Amino acid sequence: MRDRFGLYLVLTAPVAGYAQCTEAAVADGVRYVQLRMKDAPREDVLATARRLRAITHGTATRFIVNDFVDVAIACDADGVHLGQTDMSVRDARRRWASADKIFGLSTHDEQQARSADAIRPDYIGIGPLFPTPTKNPPDPVLGLDRAAAIGRASSLTTVAIGGIDATNLPLVLASGFTNFAVVRAVCACPEPRLAIAELQAVWRKLAS
Repeated sequence: MRDRFGLYLVLTAPVAGYAQCTEAAVADGVRYVQLRMKDAPREDVLATARRLRAITHGTATRFIVNDFVDVAIACDADGVHLGQTDMSVRDARRRWASADKIFGLSTHDEQQARSADAIRPDYIGIGPLFPTPTKNPPDPVLGLDRAAAIGRASSLTTVAIGGIDATNLPLVLASGFTNFAVVRAVCACPEPRLAIAELQAVWRKLAS
């Protein structure tokens, strides 16, 4: 069964700080907050992860660590999100053999999405929908129509990602996506509560 939760917040160098953005997400009941610090030293990632785990612990917000399976285990996160070049979902599940943990996977084309159906992660990210500078090197832009077709073909819970903000979110929702991830739309805003509230208002009006 596909899960509907709307906003999935990915935190990468937020101008308001990791803790403030996470507190804002918890206050608004955002389902997922993911910590993404790709090029940071492991000890910095772990220290930040432990702070965010303390904020999300006991709340409705699930804390996900990007890439670093060992960090996710060490801070007892709710799950881990993996890219196509990271540890496989199967290997991550073997290493972190806990029934209640969440495993997400990024996909960037039809073949990767089809392969994910066999692996059965808890959700897949599909994108990038629009151009975005948050990945280096960037993945090829899928465009809204192609990304939506991939989402419709998958049996898994899907999350649209890549260049999404409050201005183009109505188009994303109209294409059939009900879940969407943002980075800059919140991380580039000095008032994360306002940015989150704006995105949530659009989602609640058009998709919830």
